[in-house]
Amino acid sequence: MSIRSENVKMVGKLAVVTAGMFAFGYALVPLYKAICEMTGINILSLSERQVPGNGVAGRDVKLPANTQVDTSRTITVEFDANSRGPWEFKPAQRSVQVHPGQLTTVMYEFQNVQNRRMAAQAIPSYAPNQAAAHFNKLECFCFNQYTLEAGEKKQWPVAFVIDPKLSKDVTTITLSYTFFEVGGKTPPAPTADASMVTGARVGS
Repeated sequence: MSIRSENVKMVGKLAVVTAGMFAFGYALVPLYKAICEMTGINILSLSERQVPGNGVAGRDVKLPANTQVDTSRTITVEFDANSRGPWEFKPAQRSVQVHPGQLTTVMYEFQNVQNRRMAAQAIPSYAPNQAAAHFNKLECFCFNQYTLEAGEKKQWPVAFVIDPKLSKDVTTITLSYTFFEVGGKTPPAPTADASMVTGARVGS
């Protein structure tokens, strides 16, 4: 057998090997997706995906890894605001309906109507109380203190995910904030009074 024939055979074998490697690499993508769908795990895509904070500049929030949205359930989240001082504080919307595991962002509005600078902070509370352990906030103005000039207006986001492990009896959660001036007496967290109990309904 001539050297030329040997070279032709070698080139043919290399071409076959190269084509096989390319086909294997191409098949890995759908194979990976199929495995993720069967196991319910998609670590790479979920940990790197960013969800915009409803038009709030610079406030993109990353989804936590392995978040699973339970579309079979819908929970009503109601928002409440309490002011301990001469200022305006309210949610931009009174309620939303979400699925457990779904990332949601809502806004709270504040205005310092005084003629002086002030520093303030918010304290959250939940009704029913059992919801607190399953109400996971990824971003919240309650994490920090803020200084506002006289007459200054602010909008702050609350980005949250309700843990799918929350009892299925809970169909409504009330998230309440008490906003107080730092430097004064810190008020206790609000409790679920009669008006809030109606917003903390549980299914039968």
